[in-house]
Amino acid sequence: MPTGVALRDVREQLFAAAERVLLRAGPAGLTSRAVTAEAGVAKGVLHKHFADFDAFLAELVVDRTAQLTLQEAALRAGAGRGDVIGTVTDTLTRLFSSIAAAVLALVIARDGLRARLRATTPTGVPMLTEATWMVAGYLAAEKDAGRIAADADVDMLALTLIGSSHLMTAGGEAPTPDPAAVRKVVTTVLAAVLS
Repeated sequence: MPTGVALRDVREQLFAAAERVLLRAGPAGLTSRAVTAEAGVAKGVLHKHFADFDAFLAELVVDRTAQLTLQEAALRAGAGRGDVIGTVTDTLTRLFSSIAAAVLALVIARDGLRARLRATTPTGVPMLTEATWMVAGYLAAEKDAGRIAADADVDMLALTLIGSSHLMTAGGEAPTPDPAAVRKVVTTVLAAVLS
């Protein structure tokens, strides 16, 4: 890498490179050298902006997890409209077909990374916990709209939906979950509480 070349938004450039490596090579292939090579920068660039590689990975996970907050806001805004089963199915299918699933695999694979993330996610598995909150928030909004039974335990429903969807995709060969299988899970889990 030539010296003296100005880099724009180095953090995002490195995060995007890490995503590409993670999607292509999985957690085992995600190294600082692989990330900097993918980003087309010298290895020292990563260490100039982050204390170490684990700090970089922790910030990557925090950044990508924060994107779930934006999705949650859009999801809640749609409460009271459309098909609840279709909305939840689409949400789970997108979640487990996206970089979120790859980041989740990374979090599960690296004990040190999970330990660092306890500051932002004190319980549960980072990324899965926030995804569960996102689905629970949507279900609560649908409950407020009268489309889910008033006595429904939305936290438990969300946990069941996220856990089931994750189990359908964890360690699988297919890069995306089967939407029909996800819909079957969502229909089964929500059948008793839909108004």
